[in-house]
Amino acid sequence: MKNETIRVPLGQRAYEIHIGDGLLAEAGSLLAPVLRRPRIIIVTDENVLKAQGERLKSGLNARNISSEFIALAPGENAKSFAELERLTSRLLDLGVERDDTVAAFGGGVVGDLTGFACSMLRRGCGFVQIPTSLLAQVDSAVGGKTAINMPQGKNLIGAFYQPEIVIADVGALETLPIRELRAGYAEIVKYGLISNADFFEWLEDHGSALIGGDAKARIHAVKTSCAAKAAIVADDEREKGKRALLNLGHTFGHAFEAAFGYSDKLLHGEAVALGMTLAFDYSARLGRCRPEDAERVKRHLKTAGLPCAIRDLPQDLKAASILDYMMQDKKIEQGALTLVLAEKIGSAMIVKNADSADILEFLKEKTGA
Repeated sequence: MKNETIRVPLGQRAYEIHIGDGLLAEAGSLLAPVLRRPRIIIVTDENVLKAQGERLKSGLNARNISSEFIALAPGENAKSFAELERLTSRLLDLGVERDDTVAAFGGGVVGDLTGFACSMLRRGCGFVQIPTSLLAQVDSAVGGKTAINMPQGKNLIGAFYQPEIVIADVGALETLPIRELRAGYAEIVKYGLISNADFFEWLEDHGSALIGGDAKARIHAVKTSCAAKAAIVADDEREKGKRALLNLGHTFGHAFEAAFGYSDKLLHGEAVALGMTLAFDYSARLGRCRPEDAERVKRHLKTAGLPCAIRDLPQDLKAASILDYMMQDKKIEQGALTLVLAEKIGSAMIVKNADSADILEFLKEKTGA
């Protein structure tokens, strides 16, 4: 099966995304060109270490690269100041220098926390991404966004810090729970919705095979998603314009995550799926897209086993509290919401100064409260 490579063209900070099946066995060869010395510190979580740690270590040993693992407790709660302090302290205890390299080996939580730590450690040390979740492979491991959460909202403290290489081994997805696969699938659907109607149609035909374990379908989906994100990041690295399109559904979704305390009651991809459904529904309410498109999106996400209605959530939420969390969104400008809405499947738009009173009424209709 052919491996794929996508380049993120950022001048002197350009890097490659390697996508394929069995790449952990080749990790030493892939990483060797970016290492200043044959040593790497690997930050992971306890679940990934148990499931995939030996495969990565073997791949590094094949090129005589020494490694040491730091295992975090799994879950979104690791993205906190307390865990950031613990991680940076541990890296310093291990003698990590500016020319050393630290790898994020896991899902989006590990990548976000590790990248932020690397951006600060000695004012910046080497950083690479080895994502093991579908969500991280198609989205969070690419583009250099790193952050931790705050009680007020998600990803509010962070930095832009690009990795030097991304290694996405779809073979690592074999041990991922089905719920995590579905959550990652939501981010894949996002790329079809914002800019590629043909890809969305392909997902309608092949999404079930992708979730079910078809490696060829997974490689195609990861490649297509990464290529789309790489193009946007190259054009707008620090989200001053079109990169905000990647947040389709996220303003709603992050509010739900905050409401549930960033717990496993609601995974990020599940929140994004519901958020994208609401973004299309709200776009239809405003007359910006056809109701038929909103229903098609909802139908596909539901078929994939993802939540598509606020009433699908594990506990009741009030419209006013959802809006309060939305008002902590990073894209707030002068106290006004910025939303990513839809014109149609395959075309999204950024809407500034969204009417918060109308959004509240919309949420009341969706929640019944």
